[in-house]
Amino acid sequence: MTTATRDLAGLTARMAEIAPGLRVETGPGATGPYAYDASNYRVLPWAVAFPRTADDVVAVLRACREAGVPVTARGGGTSMAGNAVGLGVVLDFSRHMNRILDIDPEARTARVETGVVLDALRGATALHGLDFGPDPSSHSRCTLGGMIGNDACGNRSVRDGRTSGHVEALEIVTADGVRAVADRSGLHPVDPQDAGLVARLEADVRRLIADNLEPIRTELGRIPRQVSGYQLHRLLPENGFDMARALVGTEGTCAVVTAATVRLVATAQASALLTLGYDDVVEAAEDVPEILRFSPSAVEGMDEAIVATMRARRGPDSVTGLPEGRAWLYVELEGEDQAAVDGRAAELLDVLKAQGRLTGGRVVESPAERRSLWRVREDGAGLAARLVDGGESWPGWEDAAVAPENLAAYLRDFRKMLTSHGLTGVLYGHFGAGCVHVRVDFDPATDTGRAVMRRFLSEAATLVVSHGGTLSGEHGDGRARSELLEVMYSHRMIRTFAAFKRIFDPDGLLNPGVIVEPAPLDADLALRELPLLDTSFTFPHDTDGFTGAVRRCVGIGRCRSDSGGVMCPSYRATGEENDSTRGRARMLQEMVRGEAVQDGWRSTEVKDALDLCLSCKACSSDCPVGVDMATYKAEFLHQHYKGRLRPRSHYSLGWLPKTSALAGYAARPVNLLLRGPLGRLLARLGGVTTKRRIPEFSSRRALRKTLRAAKTPGPAKALLFVDSFTRAFRPQVAGAASRVLADAGIPCTPRDGLCCGLTWVSTGQLSVARRIMARTVAHLDDGDDRPIIVAEPSCAAALKRDVPELLGTEAAQRVADRVHTFTGALTDLAEQGWTPPPLPEDVVLQTHCHEYATFKGRRPADLLRRLGVRTVDEAEGCCGLAGNFGFEAEHYDTSMAVADLALKPRLDALDGRPVVADGFSCATQIDHLAGDRSIRALHLAELLDPAADQPGETS
Repeated sequence: MTTATRDLAGLTARMAEIAPGLRVETGPGATGPYAYDASNYRVLPWAVAFPRTADDVVAVLRACREAGVPVTARGGGTSMAGNAVGLGVVLDFSRHMNRILDIDPEARTARVETGVVLDALRGATALHGLDFGPDPSSHSRCTLGGMIGNDACGNRSVRDGRTSGHVEALEIVTADGVRAVADRSGLHPVDPQDAGLVARLEADVRRLIADNLEPIRTELGRIPRQVSGYQLHRLLPENGFDMARALVGTEGTCAVVTAATVRLVATAQASALLTLGYDDVVEAAEDVPEILRFSPSAVEGMDEAIVATMRARRGPDSVTGLPEGRAWLYVELEGEDQAAVDGRAAELLDVLKAQGRLTGGRVVESPAERRSLWRVREDGAGLAARLVDGGESWPGWEDAAVAPENLAAYLRDFRKMLTSHGLTGVLYGHFGAGCVHVRVDFDPATDTGRAVMRRFLSEAATLVVSHGGTLSGEHGDGRARSELLEVMYSHRMIRTFAAFKRIFDPDGLLNPGVIVEPAPLDADLALRELPLLDTSFTFPHDTDGFTGAVRRCVGIGRCRSDSGGVMCPSYRATGEENDSTRGRARMLQEMVRGEAVQDGWRSTEVKDALDLCLSCKACSSDCPVGVDMATYKAEFLHQHYKGRLRPRSHYSLGWLPKTSALAGYAARPVNLLLRGPLGRLLARLGGVTTKRRIPEFSSRRALRKTLRAAKTPGPAKALLFVDSFTRAFRPQVAGAASRVLADAGIPCTPRDGLCCGLTWVSTGQLSVARRIMARTVAHLDDGDDRPIIVAEPSCAAALKRDVPELLGTEAAQRVADRVHTFTGALTDLAEQGWTPPPLPEDVVLQTHCHEYATFKGRRPADLLRRLGVRTVDEAEGCCGLAGNFGFEAEHYDTSMAVADLALKPRLDALDGRPVVADGFSCATQIDHLAGDRSIRALHLAELLDPAADQPGETS
């Protein structure tokens, strides 16, 4: 046992002794994901603790002080400057200390624990017509604690400013484990026995401020976004010794915040959004001072690279409502009266047109367009990280700010500086507040690239200071910029910052290396040159193959959102970082790195991290950088089990297309057998849960009869690919699909006997999958260029994406280019003017995750509305079954927990409405959730079948 191991064992034992029940995790499988945030840095902690109460935090801090071990507080882990990584113990507040303790609508305040996600607070306060003003783009997963640590702002900072302006009191724990409350007038003990300690601490701070009035008054608080350093001007006599707001922005270096009382603002009654186009971002910045005269709530800017990447990743319809241009501003106006707001918007547009810089401008009327446009801006950091051309960019200088009137001049000089260093940057940010986010194409993996990055950052600091600006406008200094504070502040101010920290943290154990006694900005960089790995998948969109693919994750953390999109169902069910897309990607990065995780593809820690991944593929669409964890998991399982015995379910479920084909020849006796005790025994032997009923197999005769009856006269315009699931379990869907397509002017020839290979992919049996796929491609790439229509969305997605990425051949790509889902075929290929039979006014819809992720802009919900369904109540999220996942015995509970998030509530409130689910997995999960209720999920083809007397009846 090494000394470090003994020390860690002693520390965890001490924490367990003084905080019974406190969960503390060690080992690379637990600490690996916490070595990163959304910055360029990697610092592997010794342990991660998950406190439930302030007393747990006290216990950790006391134990760590006794052992001389550093502590880093962490919220959502979305810090871009390296503020949330550190040696020693990381405190994850997001897991348990995430309660809203009180909302006082009359006083317009809320008291919250610091692990509360901003959107959770906003959702609760909205019931009272109130909101928390600062709204970072990461609002769906950032915590109040993180916002307090960084002094975060957000898209509407023109109106609402920084987090510090909304804080009334902070409940803190000092480095020596003393609980206190910092409010607008000072510091107060929680325990009367600590009164003397707290009084001495406050007296020391008062003396420090009194001794340094001149530099504090002249160097701090000069511009609205001056976040760099400590906000000691809040403690000036004229500011009332505001200890609460002085501690905001200290990045966990002075005290650990466990709860906060924050001020709320009234929700605006009326608003208007203008989108303004420009030739470049400098032209856009020139118009900002004029725009500010109209008192907007938001003035946000971005350049064309972000928009192009969004359209490439999520389809051309993902960004609508932008005028012509290569850079854009969003301007939001708010007020109490809609007519008055609209009048201001029209006047502003006229004024800006007269200025002569606009290439176009419009008021965005559609709520859907407004949501789409704000999502582009909110995903800016991720979209800029991995662009459509494959280029990578990195933070480090992503948060500088100047006074808004100086923004254009600063941007002009900044772009010249980029060019002089041979670098390019993707620009976006809060232009109305003078804050510019830029990701630069540094090369932090090589010594040469790191040297260029250091020179650039040093010059950038000098440049922004020469324009009267600040190194950081809302992200904090962290590891990225703390070393550069001496460029911005006098030596006396730097010494004053250090003295302030020493008063609170004399041993320097709280988030060391940040702000005071900073670590070098190029120390602990995560990226370095790594080996390229031999893989089965080709990873055509990543120049470094698998290594480059897992590097896509830069920690943005959208996968930790509880709502919006589909990603990540397992995180939404468990709330564990390791069960998020980000957590898994970080573990794969650790595997490739080969330091903490040393056994490569054989790693049990990585296997465990991937275990609850449902392979839903939603991350490939929802993740701003396009992480595709389903593919990474398939590759890992293939390599991990190469030459080894696999889990039993890989054989029983992975080979289902073969076994189901055999079962079709004796469907009736097989079904009888599976319904009895022998079926349950076989399920257990195959690693399949006995809590589900095995779907009944259909006979080959039933399939042949269905396809014969569905034949249509005249030449076929397309092929109807009869996939393994449709063939084995619901041949009536093939018949209905054939009739609907013929009715829509797309007569088809059914193609049976081929397989997409999906089940072998999802279980990581890629050698078998390649053989199956190669055979399918050989049969389909026979000179026929007709569309291939696939009723089962998961099989369509496999043919569209997995087949070309696994085979890597031109023939595979030709086949993929011809593939359509049933929805896509009716959207793109139906005769103009086609109308279906009468449809119900309201339906409940479960969209298959693979269809959602792979076939962008071809959503069943949109088609149903276009065909006349008035209300489509879509269960936004994964159904939970996810192919083999929910049938595996060890995954049943997680499968049901995922279903509880969106699908089950829709079914419980069904009230006679039909349920549409094209995916066989989705339909099977619905059947299971229905229990004794007479609920059957319909394929869209069954709903539209012209041969049915009522929607969904089988002809």
